[in-house]
Amino acid sequence: MEIRTFQVTPFIVNCFVVKDGNEVLIIDPGDAPASLFRYIAGCMVRTIVNTHCHCDHCGGNAALIEKTGAELAIHKEELPFLRAMEVQAQMFGVSVTPSPDPNRFLKEGDAVGVGSVSLKVHHAPGHSPGHIMLLGEGYVFCGDVLFQGSIGRTDLPGGDYHQLMDSIQKKLLTLPDETVVYPGHGPFTTIGEERRTNPFLAGL
Repeated sequence: MEIRTFQVTPFIVNCFVVKDGNEVLIIDPGDAPASLFRYIAGCMVRTIVNTHCHCDHCGGNAALIEKTGAELAIHKEELPFLRAMEVQAQMFGVSVTPSPDPNRFLKEGDAVGVGSVSLKVHHAPGHSPGHIMLLGEGYVFCGDVLFQGSIGRTDLPGGDYHQLMDSIQKKLLTLPDETVVYPGHGPFTTIGEERRTNPFLAGL
């Protein structure tokens, strides 16, 4: 199994590609650059997952779906945000291609598979109402819930600081310290490192 990162959009989003054998899962394609298409050439892209549907995390959905025929999976509470991508983008002075509607809604306890790998879905609201994370063996794709030295913002529509902190405490800080954290922006980290050094987690 291989995890490859592509940094996309002016917001420097981490778009993750999980590859096992000839199968590929794409997480948070804020854009679909040529380098991404070159990497997945010849592979079977089964699923695209948006951890949440802020425009910087799903701007590449349309191009990838058109090229690969992959299914799109999100939490149902993110559908209004997905359908409002263009309005979101205008607020930040950028433009995006509207996304197709999802083929599948994900909820707590579901699994997303790629090859022999199975990732467990955790609902982690706070940054957005339907934010989800994908947990593998020893690693987690956490979107905009937790960053190295910081946490997701809660001042956007649907954000809730208390929900976010509850999600972090119950869904992330219960994981082993050595768990690798793949965030939506910025460098990778570990649960233990954030537990020890992240000022936003003090007292949790």
